[in-house]
Amino acid sequence: MLNQDISYYRSVIAPSGTLRVAINLGNPVLAQRSEEGELCGASVHLARRLGTALRVETKITTFNAAGKVVEACKDDVWDIAFLARDPKRAESIFFTSPYVIIEGTYLVRAESEFMHVDELDNKGVSISVGKGAAYDLFLTRNLTNAKIVRANTSAAAVDVFVERQLDAAAGVRQPLQKFANEFDGYRVLSDSFTNIEQAMALPISRKEAGRFMYDFVHSAIKEGFVKDAFYKSGQPDVTIPSPE
Repeated sequence: MLNQDISYYRSVIAPSGTLRVAINLGNPVLAQRSEEGELCGASVHLARRLGTALRVETKITTFNAAGKVVEACKDDVWDIAFLARDPKRAESIFFTSPYVIIEGTYLVRAESEFMHVDELDNKGVSISVGKGAAYDLFLTRNLTNAKIVRANTSAAAVDVFVERQLDAAAGVRQPLQKFANEFDGYRVLSDSFTNIEQAMALPISRKEAGRFMYDFVHSAIKEGFVKDAFYKSGQPDVTIPSPE
């Protein structure tokens, strides 16, 4: 499929002749800037691989939160993005199968009584979260007693947790663990409240290119491209799904 009808799929996915890519720097597992300021990370490598496959120039626009990427979809500012699959988002966005699976869990204080994620859904418990993040959407659907306190970004959610003395901050395991390693008095719970399926995304109006995108992700996983991209960006501790 990848070698067939490239001109057709190029016209569907990148009708302007340039592949406009939304990259969320709010999730450092997926994308980062190098010390020299260059964009890098698995999602950046996948975007450029797709541009090469479609034989178009790749133009990347960065965002600091996934929720802002989702909001930008309605303004037609990107052709592809890298987002966690979610039923609410799927109303306006088409998702491929996941290229990586990461954990959503909690950062708490070292002396906190909480040891497992299911212990936090109680009255009087306050949890900070990045507004519009996949774990915000998940917790909004699933928490029945705890209070969710939303910050503008996932990084800001950690700041809100610290400054307002909340019970926990929800987020992706790796950046939460990095914070706990750097600052005394904090720890990350050993279990997770959800597995976050990160996928490539298209505006739903372009879902006719879905088969091509599924095949693209399948090939990138099967050839080891995805695994190598995470390894090269210093993020080896992720789960790469088996190619479907």
